[in-house]
Amino acid sequence: MHQALSMPQATLFDSGPRILIEDAEGGVRYWPGFIDEGTAEHWFATLRDTIQWHAERRPMYDRVVDVPRLLAGFVLQDETLPEVLSEAGMRVRSKLNVAFTHVGLNFYRDGRDSVAPHNDKPHSIVAGQPIALLSLGATRRMDIRDKHPPKSTRRIELEPGSLLVMSHDSQKHYDHGIPKTKVSVGLRISVVFRVRP
Repeated sequence: MHQALSMPQATLFDSGPRILIEDAEGGVRYWPGFIDEGTAEHWFATLRDTIQWHAERRPMYDRVVDVPRLLAGFVLQDETLPEVLSEAGMRVRSKLNVAFTHVGLNFYRDGRDSVAPHNDKPHSIVAGQPIALLSLGATRRMDIRDKHPPKSTRRIELEPGSLLVMSHDSQKHYDHGIPKTKVSVGLRISVVFRVRP
């Protein structure tokens, strides 16, 4: 079963996030318009043009395949951290009151770039600490899928400048992914903040 979530544009009177999933650690929450349009466009252009993006290959079943997007990653306290990521990290940390340690970037070049349904392995992030995903560039759909019956899928359009926050506990119960699409879509960068052990 699929649940299409209606996500209206943020207004000046929004008082909080859209709650997509509830749990004791905050569940899955979505803030449209977390970053203003001008700043989001500036951050996107800067990251697109200045980050040293790289391609990866990973084993999948009985073969090694290309990861269908470009990648980059930084430690937030590293002296080489780009200024844009430092500023983005401060904004996200201030909003959530979480001392994130690492940031990963994904560059989606077209509708063929994607992320298969997955969850962050609980041991790879500190227990009780969330994952925060800042979207820049074009809007792309994320599917959030139950891992256990009765299985259903929540679909949300991740808009530029939006922030999606997923609890540590949600990774045990839900998979999330960015599906491929044949629809013409623009370039997108996701900036993902985590607290690593």
